Amino acid sequence: MRRAAFAVAAGAMAISLAACGSADEAGDNDSSSSAPKKGDDIKVGLLLPENQTARYEKFDRPLIEKKIGELTNGKGEVVYANAKQDASQQAQQVESMITNKVDVIILDAVDSAAIKSSVQKAKDAGIPVVAYDRLAQGPIDGYTSFDNVTVGKTQGEALLKALGDKAKDGQIVMMNGSSTDPNAAQFKEGAHSVLDGNVNVGKEYDTKEWKPENANANMEGAISAIGKDKIIGVYSANDGMAGGIITALKAAGIDVPVTGQDAELAGVQRIVTGEQYMSVYKPYAPEADAAAEMAVALAQGKSLDSVAKDKVDSPTNKGIPAVLVGVTSLTQDNIKDTVVKDGVYTVAEICTAKYKAACEKIGLE
Repeated sequence: MRRAAFAVAAGAMAISLAACGSADEAGDNDSSSSAPKKGDDIKVGLLLPENQTARYEKFDRPLIEKKIGELTNGKGEVVYANAKQDASQQAQQVESMITNKVDVIILDAVDSAAIKSSVQKAKDAGIPVVAYDRLAQGPIDGYTSFDNVTVGKTQGEALLKALGDKAKDGQIVMMNGSSTDPNAAQFKEGAHSVLDGNVNVGKEYDTKEWKPENANANMEGAISAIGKDKIIGVYSANDGMAGGIITALKAAGIDVPVTGQDAELAGVQRIVTGEQYMSVYKPYAPEADAAAEMAVALAQGKSLDSVAKDKVDSPTNKGIPAVLVGVTSLTQDNIKDTVVKDGVYTVAEICTAKYKAACEKIGLE
């Protein structure tokens, strides 16, 4: 069994994934001790963090719901709520799930630290919690996400490749994600491990709530501070922010490589036209399937040993059973072999009238 350890600097306002806390909190995780013994007629609470990013409603929710249906012969019920980036609202949604007597909760936390007490309340009520995509604090029973440090490394390596011999001819801007999201800290860690020493970082931001409009404002500030002739590239932690960044760059007449993540349709289309250099393609089906498998097993009082082959530590718990999914750098060269081949988008969805000529130019027909 492979053990994955994650650690980030507290000074970066990120959530550390290295174990700490009291002896009671930091004890080895028991993934099934409080779960009831049930059959297929289980009730699963699904709590997603926001609807700003297209992935949650388009991919994560339907994939999880579908897999739970398959695993429970159509008898499992999914009770869904979206926090719309409001940590207080998500805490209330956990309370509602407890009142509703769900058998297990799949939780993608808005704020991984703030949700800790809610996770504890669920645990006290005998409801196991699977952390989805972001590692929440508190007595989590299982966790599934992508290898987030590798995501950042993939982005950083792609940006270096795009810059080539010009990597030190100017300065780059780093647009990281929200400081309340532990994943953002890991993306940043991975990116810095590749970029530090190879490029000059002129400005760096932790972008509030991952919002494209905040990234746009940050980028405008960076352009004013650095000067448009000195910016040679932008590290953007996801596609939504990349859209806001590119709007600011175009307004200033700047054309430089910009990274992204999530392979959102708009991001893929910007890659087709060359406005965005790359995205990170994260196959959501394996992540969603793992969350569903863990949730069903926990609700039925079963061990996670056959599902989760990794272990991770959070600031409050050690040895959380985990499934970590790999990622791919998405560029013009492999759109057809990734998102199209996997059925995420059709060529027709990508190559609408506005993008038809650009698609033909790169052989995407």
